[in-house]
Amino acid sequence: MASEIFLLNISGQDKPGLTSSLTAVLSEYDAKILDIGQANIHDTLSLGILFQIESGKKSAAVLKDLLFKSYELGIKAKFKPIPLDDYENWVDLQGKDRYIVTLLGEKLSAKQISEVTKVISDKGLNIDAIKRLTGRVSLVKHDTYPKASIQLSIRGGIHNKAEFTEKFMQISRELDLDIAFQEDTIFRRNKRLVCFDMDSTLIQTEVIDELAELAGVGEEVRKITESAMQGEIDFKESFTQRMQLLKGLSETVLEEVAVNLPITKGARRLIDTLKKYGFKTAILSGGFTYFGHYLQKELGIDYVFANELEIKDGLLTGNYIGEIVDGNKKAEYLQELAIKEGIDINQTIAVGDGANDLPMLNLAGLGIAFHAKPLVKDNAQSAISSIGLDGVLYLLGYHDKHIDLH
Repeated sequence: MASEIFLLNISGQDKPGLTSSLTAVLSEYDAKILDIGQANIHDTLSLGILFQIESGKKSAAVLKDLLFKSYELGIKAKFKPIPLDDYENWVDLQGKDRYIVTLLGEKLSAKQISEVTKVISDKGLNIDAIKRLTGRVSLVKHDTYPKASIQLSIRGGIHNKAEFTEKFMQISRELDLDIAFQEDTIFRRNKRLVCFDMDSTLIQTEVIDELAELAGVGEEVRKITESAMQGEIDFKESFTQRMQLLKGLSETVLEEVAVNLPITKGARRLIDTLKKYGFKTAILSGGFTYFGHYLQKELGIDYVFANELEIKDGLLTGNYIGEIVDGNKKAEYLQELAIKEGIDINQTIAVGDGANDLPMLNLAGLGIAFHAKPLVKDNAQSAISSIGLDGVLYLLGYHDKHIDLH
């Protein structure tokens, strides 16, 4: 028997029972629902129902009854007949690759969204859905930690991903916006392990620089640290040089520094939420175990891998115990932890800021350069530079209502 396909679009003030009332009308005529979607913005409803109905008297009657029911409910209804070829072309799109584009910033402007969506449109990709991940913004109350994030679900074929992401990086630089581009795979939705660099990532300082200040060699150590983070000198060489400059520093200084570590904004919110949803967390640091273990206890981190200071007679000897944790070692630990936890490497996340973090950032399923040096941002999969560490949650698709607020 012949049939027709219609798209019903409903708009108006949201109220309980709308969807139930409309689908009840459709059920009276044995309509088949092919697709349905709803969005609410400022208590205004936008509802779409794609349905198939028997041609002839039934299709004319159902449209009439839907119009009457819409009038009764105080909403607007529009109908659009959908040719079978158009419907089948739409069905075929479900085989296309899917991607997620996440926008992050202190606030989002029309200009930023326009530029990002223009890149998507120019590449012939379709936006299936747009979702706000951050809470509603008051225009009266002052927010001490402003942040805004939206997630775009897009579909289509991308022939040159490097060119695509480079355009996003250009927008990011010009418009002060973080843009994360990810393939929407089963692994993206099932991350299980998050590994953090410590210095300038979990904490807003380089501990070795603070120790150097207290040892009276601050300027010399800072220069070496910066050169290493920029990738200008080998990390192992820089580490050895800096350790020698700390020789003779009292062990009591370590505790003084530890209790005053400035934990990065959003770190507690992030880790509390990760723990709530069953993630494992780890510190993989080129810093020191003394401070890593302090943060482990403070934040509830599961694993710590870092460098161990050699201390004799209450003084730093200028040496270390064991193997130096450099960039390659961090990547090794990431791989080992994935095996230990029984997960695929694609289910891991790595977050860091320095050149020595790049091996683990590029190995992880999602590598995030956090307030990182230009070299690191340019070579990492994703970057967060506009807000705190809890920005990681938005890249995972979490909405504020799912996050432990602090």
